[in-house]
Amino acid sequence: MQYTARVGRSAAALVTALAAAALVTGCTPSGDDGTVDPSTPPAASAPSAPGPTGGGDKGGTANGGPSTAGSTGGGASTGGSGTGGGTGGTTGGSSSGGSTGGTGGTGTVAKPCASDAVEVSEGHQADVRPPGTGTGAAVVSVTNTSASACRVYGHPTVAAAGNGSPDKNKPLATTHAGPAAANVLLAPGARAWTKLTFVQVQGEADGYCESGATPATYPTLVIGVLGAGKHQIAMDDGVFAFCDDKVTVTAWSSVKPS
Repeated sequence: MQYTARVGRSAAALVTALAAAALVTGCTPSGDDGTVDPSTPPAASAPSAPGPTGGGDKGGTANGGPSTAGSTGGGASTGGSGTGGGTGGTTGGSSSGGSTGGTGGTGTVAKPCASDAVEVSEGHQADVRPPGTGTGAAVVSVTNTSASACRVYGHPTVAAAGNGSPDKNKPLATTHAGPAAANVLLAPGARAWTKLTFVQVQGEADGYCESGATPATYPTLVIGVLGAGKHQIAMDDGVFAFCDDKVTVTAWSSVKPS
């Protein structure tokens, strides 16, 4: 009885050992010699179940990725073309601007106003003038009466018309005030101005000149416009009265003096 029990226990132990060996053999891949095959990755590093699902999604994304990138690349190409076109437009604009500038720089300058293309106004006593009882200062304008633009320039000449006649005049000693503009362009109907400042008469009645000379009065003056002849004008109120036959004149200007 004791021998039989030992044999039974030994058989049970053997069965247990064989079952454990079988379990180990089923869980661990091996080659023909029973060793672990190094080419087979561990079970933990090969997620075979999630692989197809995740791989499919990622594969789709990956495939879509290059396609999207290609589309984006196309967009970039389109953008590049747009930029190129813009640059071309800018270049074209610069070229056009340069051409326009060149045309402006080399354009024909309006010719000087002709004698029959201008009208010189009467003299109007200036708001700002030397103190005294004579004319003091007068503002005179020239108007372009033609249908085309023309220009006036420089300082006018001034002469006193003793008998009211342009042919019988007495040139006044003239001083130029300020620089003369090269040209004052007058569109049809536009005006330019000059200011005549005289040596003022002092005192009442006929007055007197500080120089000791006798004050002079003239019904008209003759204004010379360079290139546009001489024009006889009167005062719009009274006569020209001043001393010493002297006058200071400003150049023709597009700005009316005070």
